[in-house]
Amino acid sequence: MTSESAENVEPGTVRPGGRTARVRESVLLAAGDALAEHGFDRLDLADVARRAEVGKTTVYRRWSTTTGLIADLLDDMAEQSSPRTRTGSLAEDLRANARLVLSTLTDPRQGALFRSVIAAATCDARTAQALHRFYAVRIKEWAGCVTEAVERGELPAGTDPDEVIRAVSAPLYYRLLASGDPLDEAAADRAAEAAVVAAKAGTFVR
Repeated sequence: MTSESAENVEPGTVRPGGRTARVRESVLLAAGDALAEHGFDRLDLADVARRAEVGKTTVYRRWSTTTGLIADLLDDMAEQSSPRTRTGSLAEDLRANARLVLSTLTDPRQGALFRSVIAAATCDARTAQALHRFYAVRIKEWAGCVTEAVERGELPAGTDPDEVIRAVSAPLYYRLLASGDPLDEAAADRAAEAAVVAAKAGTFVR
């Protein structure tokens, strides 16, 4: 990488190796813990450095701002997310997707982390962009089960895979962030079933 191109790279966007990778892993873990415990408003790079047991200058030099750190955290979470389930049945695949979302949102650490990041995204453009990238990766990962269902003849030709996957998770996020209704397996299974019924009816045909 030339010096000119290095100057144009945003903090936290270069994927390091060796010791630098280990430092990044420690810092991102510490950042996730801090977000889950205190939320975005109280996220502090110095505190993250202390938790990760690395020098403050290392954290400030690499990530520069809390939003840069959150952006890198979300990118890492997208990369580390579990691959999609392949059952050969659209209903079972979408139920697996709904239950994966459920397990994430109800996890004490992950649920709190996502609430903090979503709150931050409403008032910070860079965090919003990182959050959009995270969900784009996850939707792309799971859209294949819809494409395969179309190929098997379970769904009408022209069904939009991304919209079907969004329809599964949207009710669960609504419960988490808005209504406060119970987040449980029954809710997850209903969300998946509703998405299957709507998709078979042609609701998501482009």
